[in-house]
Amino acid sequence: MVRTLRALLDFIYLARRNIHNTTSLQMMEKALDEFDKYRAVFVDEGIRKNSTPPRQHSLRHYVKSITLFGAPNGLCSSITESKHIKAIKEPWRRSSRFNALGQMLLTNQRLDKLAASRANFTNCGMLNQTYLPESLKTLGNHVRSYFHLHPG
Repeated sequence: MVRTLRALLDFIYLARRNIHNTTSLQMMEKALDEFDKYRAVFVDEGIRKNSTPPRQHSLRHYVKSITLFGAPNGLCSSITESKHIKAIKEPWRRSSRFNALGQMLLTNQRLDKLAASRANFTNCGMLNQTYLPESLKTLGNHVRSYFHLHPG
């Protein structure tokens, strides 16, 4: 188990480097291969039913992604997960789930327009204060005067 965790930590520390070269990418592949080799211990000991831990499949794509797009510089996957939830999961839940892609795109488009409107209204000072209390005070005065003039 310790070897499995050590291999995973080696991979993670290598992946978080600011700069990669052929050697560091090969070291990442080696650490991931060791992780794959040793993780069967969790099944053997009855801790897991299969040898694929949750959310670990994406590790296989790191080296290729770093080669194509550069070092992630410590980018945390929770950032992309939160964006995925906002852009995909929430619109999916709002859709009828029949031909959902168009509905999801429309939902995202509308949410973007609402966000842009809110930003614009804020910049124009339209959302800085509320006029509701003044309106309620005026309404209260009208209600009091009505009941004062028309008792019972």
